[in-house]
Amino acid sequence: MGAIYRMRRGVGVLVLTTLAFFSASASGGTLPDTAAGKVLDARLKAFASGSEKQLAQYRAQHEPELDIERELAFYRDTGGFDVLKIERSEAHAITAVIRARDADSIGRIELEVKPSTPERVSRLRMQPASDVPAEFMPARLELSQVLTGVQEKAGTMAQRQQFSGNLLITQGEKTLLKRSWGQADRDSKRANSSETQFRIASMFKMFTAVAVLQLVDAGKLDLDGKIGTYLPDYPNRELATQVTIRQLLSHTGGTGEIFTPEYAAQRDTVREHKDYLALFGARAPEFAPGSSAQYSNYGYVLLGAVIERVSGRSYYDYVQAHVFEPAGMSATGALPEQEMPAQLSVGYTVQDGRTQDNRSFLPWRGTAAGGGYSTTGDLLRFVQALQSGQLLPAKWVAQATRTQNKDGWYGFGFAVGGEGRQRWFGHDGGAEGMSGSLRVYPELGYVLVGLANVDPPASERLTEYFSNRMPL
Repeated sequence: MGAIYRMRRGVGVLVLTTLAFFSASASGGTLPDTAAGKVLDARLKAFASGSEKQLAQYRAQHEPELDIERELAFYRDTGGFDVLKIERSEAHAITAVIRARDADSIGRIELEVKPSTPERVSRLRMQPASDVPAEFMPARLELSQVLTGVQEKAGTMAQRQQFSGNLLITQGEKTLLKRSWGQADRDSKRANSSETQFRIASMFKMFTAVAVLQLVDAGKLDLDGKIGTYLPDYPNRELATQVTIRQLLSHTGGTGEIFTPEYAAQRDTVREHKDYLALFGARAPEFAPGSSAQYSNYGYVLLGAVIERVSGRSYYDYVQAHVFEPAGMSATGALPEQEMPAQLSVGYTVQDGRTQDNRSFLPWRGTAAGGGYSTTGDLLRFVQALQSGQLLPAKWVAQATRTQNKDGWYGFGFAVGGEGRQRWFGHDGGAEGMSGSLRVYPELGYVLVGLANVDPPASERLTEYFSNRMPL
């Protein structure tokens, strides 16, 4: 239930924006004998069965709009959920804390039924936690134990076709773990190796944010400058005159999504940042800019367009010259799909119960919002260049990697979490057939990088496993 793989479309992983479906056990929380408790119990049992027939029976009795295929896909992703405790119980409403069986992810599920027809669900909501609460945190292990454990977990996931990729863990200058599992191309039987490139989805936002802050540091951009200052011909004047660079960086501009039916209908012709602006530029903000926080891929597309306008170069040329080359990231980029490098892995996604490659879901090329590719080694080099001051002065790194929205989950281009010695920053990335996760613990010295060519949350599970058990 990590905070940042929201860009994935399709079934199974939209845990932050759709009504998720959970399995439970009686070990941590006993569901009450109320109308709401009974419906939740029926829902949990149907889902735990993994049976299309039992889900259909539940749907007929309790939730006519239930999407069975989506729930079966979500079950494959999570292995179900256990109820840890009941937080609220009323006749027609219940709130429970739950944890994924195949991961450490913690969340809260709220279910309500209609008083007039108490067998029918009227509301279902799940809110994930960005960090595991202390009372539910797994026990800390010795370093050798957690390294063994995370490799065993990766191996088990690989056997189940839930993970195929690379995992790199370092502390200071020491490499603790560097391993590959699975195949980069199942047709040619090419195995994943340390040189394999993986699509990294939203992790590209880190590079975009660094580029923006470089231009801010150079006096070419103002964090509180309005979008219209840099894109004077922007179509929607409300957005142009209200939304700031700071708000785009922190997902507080209300600029919305790009993966819409309009985009899907024109996917092959929407190629450059200007094409996205032509498609979505008439939209007004979804909420008053600065008043809320909502993950926005379009906000980062706008930042890409701003970088192009201010620098006088394409976004791709700018980040190549000012981010990738200074950091020594020779295997990172965002070429069009027709020009992909030979070491790039093929992505595999499960759709309607069938595994297929992910080409039909891919954009023409990656954008400032995500969609490029990298390696675990290049992402480590990015972190090292960031922390050593090669990419940004320390004051901007500090701002980028601390909370910049009121909900506390994002800085400027980086997800953030934890407190004190356990403070971390990084980014996850996920879409059909791609999963990536980066976590950096500045005080403890750990850098965790996981990349995979299967559906999320494959890599996130492994970085989460290590994070929650590593010695402090």
